[in-house]
Amino acid sequence: MHSQLITFVLTASVFVTGCAATIDQNGLEQRTSQAIGRSVGQFTITDRTEDTGGRVNYTARTRDGATYSCYLYGATGLQKAMSFGQTPHSDAICTVMVDGQGRAGKPSAATADQPSRNAGKACNALHRAANRC
Repeated sequence: MHSQLITFVLTASVFVTGCAATIDQNGLEQRTSQAIGRSVGQFTITDRTEDTGGRVNYTARTRDGATYSCYLYGATGLQKAMSFGQTPHSDAICTVMVDGQGRAGKPSAATADQPSRNAGKACNALHRAANRC
């Protein structure tokens, strides 16, 4: 009976600790940098929360005032153990948040200098909303 209790407690602790994402701050910053087109150090990560299953939700704020709502899926401890450490973390998915007057944050220098992807094509409401005209 005593050994069964110990086995149950150990098994339960593996599953509980295996639900948290294992991505570190550096990995989070690298993936966010790719997603928002800013260099690491040009933004701060705040409001980090973790859901079960490895989803990490957070906010990225740039020096020039742009705010992004982001998430990614990080491999949990259990997933890493079951795949011998071969389960990767996902890329970050970020959405620019608009202020109270419906304006988005300032575009990054990288995107402001790029020619429009739709140059020469008809500009419609979707393209205008995405600032691609």
